[in-house]
Amino acid sequence: MPQTVRAVQIQAHGGPEQMKLVDVTVGDPGPGEIRIRHHACGLNFIDVYQRTGLYQNPLPLNLGMEGAGIVEAVGEGVTHLKAGDRAAYASNPPGSYSEARVMPARNVVKLPDAIAFDTAAGMMLKGLTAQYLLKRTRPVEGLEPGDHVLFHAAAGGVGLIACQWAKALGLQLIGTAGSAAKCALAREHGAAHVIDYSKEDFVTRVKEITGGKGVKVVYDSVGKDTWEGSLNCLRPFGLMASFGNASGPVPPFAPGILGGKGSLYVTRQTLFTHIATREATQQMADDLFGVVGSGAVKIRIDQRYPLAEVAQAHRDLEARKTTGSTVLVP
Repeated sequence: MPQTVRAVQIQAHGGPEQMKLVDVTVGDPGPGEIRIRHHACGLNFIDVYQRTGLYQNPLPLNLGMEGAGIVEAVGEGVTHLKAGDRAAYASNPPGSYSEARVMPARNVVKLPDAIAFDTAAGMMLKGLTAQYLLKRTRPVEGLEPGDHVLFHAAAGGVGLIACQWAKALGLQLIGTAGSAAKCALAREHGAAHVIDYSKEDFVTRVKEITGGKGVKVVYDSVGKDTWEGSLNCLRPFGLMASFGNASGPVPPFAPGILGGKGSLYVTRQTLFTHIATREATQQMADDLFGVVGSGAVKIRIDQRYPLAEVAQAHRDLEARKTTGSTVLVP
């Protein structure tokens, strides 16, 4: 039976002011779909990219890629979920900034009872991102306990999860952040070394920390501002793993520079390639739930906003005022 719910929608690309809380109609799920009522929704930089038009989607657009709540109904062919299940997801198409939605079931997984809704909403997209980076996006020479890796924006939602997970894997994570307080936060969460890039040259510090060798891999969600320096932090055959554009997209570059810097590898990763199948989504989620359930990774929810205050949440995220994860409460 159709129902009316509130959802955050944009009619045009632009600033936070473009987001409006509107009434939308939600019906019954079709084949391969579920209807979920959200208890919490996650906030991520990809939401900003979609709002501004850096990542293009048809308009009007309901925003949000991450959420957790209760399954209200399942469509034909859905066997891994049932009405009444606690569930969570990171998924396309957007639409999690809402009280409820109908969506594809493929990327929705059953949520263990021990994990709270707001924790799940703050960890699915970010935690699955950390999972594919540390477990699936590895340099050609591999990663072994004791190896150094460089992780930019280490005090953010993905970063704090990655700091803890890297420590559990025995890696020496070098985290960068833009203030002393954020650096302290990254260190508290397992970063072996921290660099305040507002005061220090991170390339120089990485070379000092690694005895001049550089790191095997750089995980970079910042983009334009850190690109060149990141390449200069890599050892020969190192991997530059770009997975975001917080400072703007990386400008075009000549592939020949990679040879001169040590036959480097470059990749641009997205979560949605990794979770293209239900089986892959479940496998990655099981890994995430396991490491969170063991206590090796704790999910830090530092900001909570009512759904109606989504514009302020976006402003704070873009101004780098947030740490850890942020959730919106319908």
